[in-house]
Amino acid sequence: MADALESDAAAPGGMNRRRFLTWVVASPTLMIAARLGLDVPEAAAAEAPVTEAQTPLSLYIAIQLDGRVVTTLPRTEMGQGITTAVAMLVAEELDVALDSVDVRSADADPRWLIQLTGLSSTMRYLAGPLRSAAAEARARIVTAAALRLRALAFTLTTANGEVHAPDGRRVGYGELAEDAAHVLLPAVSSQPKPPSEYTVVGRPTGRIDALDIVTGAARYALDLDVPGALPAVVARPPTLRGTVQSFNDAVARAMPGVVGVVPLASGVAVVAQTFAQAFAARDALQVSWTAGPASTLSDVDIRARLRDAIGPRPLPPLLTTRTVEGRFDFPYLAHATMETQSCVARVQGTQAEVWLGAQDPKYAQREVARALGWDLAPQRVTVHVVRAGGGFGRRFFNQVAVEAALVSRAIGRPVKLMWSRNDDMRHGHFRPASHHRILAHLGLGGSLLGWNHRAAIPTVELPHGFGDVLTALAGEVLPNVTSAVFFALSQRLHYRFGLVGHELREVAIPIPTASFRSVFTSQVGVANEVFVDQLARELQVDPVALRRSRLTSSRLKAVLEKVVSEGQWGRALPPGVAQGVAVLEEWESAIAHLIEVDVTGGTPRVLRVVIAADVGLPINPKGIEAQLQGAAVDAMSTTLSAGLHIDAGAVREGSFADYRWLRMKHVPSDIQVHLVRSDDRVGGVGELGYPSAAAALANAIARATGTMPTRFPILDEGV
Repeated sequence: MADALESDAAAPGGMNRRRFLTWVVASPTLMIAARLGLDVPEAAAAEAPVTEAQTPLSLYIAIQLDGRVVTTLPRTEMGQGITTAVAMLVAEELDVALDSVDVRSADADPRWLIQLTGLSSTMRYLAGPLRSAAAEARARIVTAAALRLRALAFTLTTANGEVHAPDGRRVGYGELAEDAAHVLLPAVSSQPKPPSEYTVVGRPTGRIDALDIVTGAARYALDLDVPGALPAVVARPPTLRGTVQSFNDAVARAMPGVVGVVPLASGVAVVAQTFAQAFAARDALQVSWTAGPASTLSDVDIRARLRDAIGPRPLPPLLTTRTVEGRFDFPYLAHATMETQSCVARVQGTQAEVWLGAQDPKYAQREVARALGWDLAPQRVTVHVVRAGGGFGRRFFNQVAVEAALVSRAIGRPVKLMWSRNDDMRHGHFRPASHHRILAHLGLGGSLLGWNHRAAIPTVELPHGFGDVLTALAGEVLPNVTSAVFFALSQRLHYRFGLVGHELREVAIPIPTASFRSVFTSQVGVANEVFVDQLARELQVDPVALRRSRLTSSRLKAVLEKVVSEGQWGRALPPGVAQGVAVLEEWESAIAHLIEVDVTGGTPRVLRVVIAADVGLPINPKGIEAQLQGAAVDAMSTTLSAGLHIDAGAVREGSFADYRWLRMKHVPSDIQVHLVRSDDRVGGVGELGYPSAAAALANAIARATGTMPTRFPILDEGV
C-alpha cells in the first residue's frame, strides 16, 4: 500500500477495489475475472463500465501497458508468504518473470464472497481459480498476437512476458493488452499447465517482499502516512472486560501535546501529537474501574470448572477387560503476534476509512459500521487491508478498528491507534484453557475396542464465522452452537481404535476467546497423540509400530516413515536423550514430527526436529519450510514454558519478559523439513505444523524421563 493515502489518490498501490477497477479501465489493460470454484473463469473486457453488480468469489488479474502483471488478492498477508505463492502461480501460467508480478490486497468488498484469511484456506481455495485466470489471460494475449502478427495462434509461444512467432518476431504483453481485452473467444487452449510442465511453481523461492521487510520499506498500519493522523492510545481496565466507572482527565489534558481525551466502552483514549506524549498522558489519567465478569476467577477456579465439566465415564464397549485413562490440562494462550493491534482511522461525516491488518476485512467493516451506528449501511466504511505482523486468529477481532473509528469521529481528525504489548497480552482474545479425559478400552489379548475423548473447553468465539455473512451471524447469535459445530467438523482420529468418539463439553467462562493456530486441534490433537504413546506403553509395543499398524491414512503412513527414516528412529541414544513422534492429518495435508530431546540438564533441551509433510502440490517449498519451522517453535514454546495465568480476572503476563516464548538460544539449529508428495492437490500449511510438533516433544520428554506430561506448559510451576 502506498504511503500517501488521500481519499482521491490514484496510485494503484493505495486504492480500494473500486478505484483499482477504475484505474484498470482508464489504463488500457487486460482484466480477467475468475470465479472461485468454477473450472472456467468468466472474463470481462477492460473497457466495460464499472458497475455495482456483485461478482462474488472473484479473483482479478490486470496486465499493464508496461507488461507488469497486477494481481488482486482477497486475503491478508500476515507473514505466511501468500503474496509470493500467488505471484509464483501467476508467473507460471503467464510465462512472465516473477519480479514482474505485483500482488495487491483487496479492500473489504461485498463482491468477494469470502475474504477470510484462516483455516489454512487461502491457497487451497485460490490456487485453482488463480491458475485458471492466468491461463485464460495468456490464451487471450496469444490470440491478440496472432491477429496482429497475422500468424496461426497455435504456432506462437510465450516466454518472459512476450509472444514469439516462428519467424523470430516478438511482441510484449503490454503492447497486446488493449487488443487482448477485446478477445471474446481465445484461439488457443485456456487450460492451465499440467504440473509436469512447471518451471516456477514447486521451486524453492525467496519471498518477493523479503527486501522490503528487512529494509523497513514494507508498510504496516502505523507506517502509513495519512495526512493529519494523530497518535492515540487507550487506558484499559486491570481486569478482563472491565469498564470505566468514572475518570478525571484534568491533569492529562494539560500535558504537552495532548489533543483530546475520549471515553470508550473499553477504556479511555488519549490523543496527542506523539505516542510518547499520549502514553504519558494516559498514565496521568485518574480512572475508577468496574471489575470485569471474570474478576472472581483465578487459575485454580478455572481448572476446577473444567474438570467438573468432564462428567462420569461412559459405559465401555462389550467385552472390555481394561480401560486406560489419560487426563490433560492446557492453559490459556496469547497469540503474541510480533505486531500488536494497530489501526489508522479517518471518519468524516457519513463516511469512514480504516487501515488495518484484518483476517476478515468484511467482518471488520461490519463491526466498525455497527459501532458508528451505521448497521444498515456498512458500505459507508472502507476497510483498506494492509500487511500484518502475524495473525494466528488474533486479527479476526477488530476492537482496535472500532476504537480508532470512534476516537477519530470524536476529535474530528484521523488517528493512529496502537495497543501496547501489555494491552495486547492482557486484553486480547485467547486460546481457551481446557481439560481432557481420554479412555482407551482394551479387550482380550490387548485388542482395542474403543476410544473416547471428552474435552471441556470454554466456548471458542467465532463471530466472524467462516468468512460469509450467514455463518458470521450464527457465530454472533449462537456462539456455543458455532463452536460445537466447528469442533464436530474438525476433530478426527485417523486410527483403527474400535469405536472412536470425540465429545465437546463447552464451559461458560467469561474470558474472551479466539481461534488459535489449528483451533481445537491445538489441544485435542495434541492430547490424542500423547495418549497414543501412553497406550503403546500400556501394550508394551513401540509407539511407531503401534501407529504403523493402526493408521487409516496412507498419507500419514508415508510421512511417518519419512521422519522415522530421516530421524533414525530407534538408534542408540545416551541416557536422558530420547525421541518422540506424532502425526496429524488436517486441512487436506498430512504431517509427522520426530523430535529429539535432552533432559539431562533438568530443563528439556530440544536437539533436533525432523518434519515430513504431504501438502500435495508445494507451490513454494521454501515458504512451506519456513511456516513449518515457525509452527514448530510455537509448539515448543507453548509445550515447555509459555502460557497465561489468570489472577482474579486479570492476565498476569504482560510481555515477552514473562510470557516465556523460546529465545533463539533455545531453538535447535537442525530443523529439517521433508516434503512427501502424494498428489497435486493444494493442501493447507499455516496451521498444520503446530499440533504434532507439540505432541512429539511431549512424547520425547516422556520417553526420556519415564513420566508422561499431562499439564502444559510442562515447566510451569503452577504459582
